[in-house]
Amino acid sequence: MYRYPIIIEKAGENYSAYCPDLPGCVATGKTIRDTSLQAKKAIRFHLAGMKKEGIPLPIPSSKIGYVTISIPA
Repeated sequence: MYRYPIIIEKAGENYSAYCPDLPGCVATGKTIRDTSLQAKKAIRFHLAGMKKEGIPLPIPSSKIGYVTISIPA
């Protein structure tokens, strides 16, 4: 079982998501929850296509982190 990170961004009236470890694997949704579910489906579809084509599945390697920034007044 693999655990791939996704990035979810606000995109106008909806949200979009992408997986840094799977270039071209994207999803959209009306809510963050919906977008996350759509991303999971997109990742499954993407990996199934890679497997069918005989392409090795990438091991998740992206790391998610946050930085705290103090903005001068």
